[in-house]
Amino acid sequence: MSKRIVFTEKAPEPLGPYSQAIISGGFVFVSGQILLEPEISKLVEGGIEAQTVQVLENLKNILASINLTLADVVKTSVYLSDLSDFQSFNMIYSRYFEINPPARTTAQAGLIAGVLVEIDAVAKKS
Repeated sequence: MSKRIVFTEKAPEPLGPYSQAIISGGFVFVSGQILLEPEISKLVEGGIEAQTVQVLENLKNILASINLTLADVVKTSVYLSDLSDFQSFNMIYSRYFEINPPARTTAQAGLIAGVLVEIDAVAKKS
């Protein structure tokens, strides 16, 4: 099975040896996105709501670069630094996945300093 690397300047450059996303076997595997602003690779100021918006915008931009939308996402994994942010996170997340939301896992995780949320995703490419 072959794989194709996805890269867009409208999402942050990877911080390590990984790709923004990979297409393989008809699926798109998007690496974990954090609150980096793509143009300046700087952490977004603000709490869980602002960070969730930036993370989902990064995810949306990666998908858009290969002509997909959030509606094509079949699974997300969400990592929160503090599960007490769950309700606030969920309020923003639900705005991006209003109809037929994907399957999802949410867990508390030790994230890098200042990062309150990280999301990775799997989308289906027709």
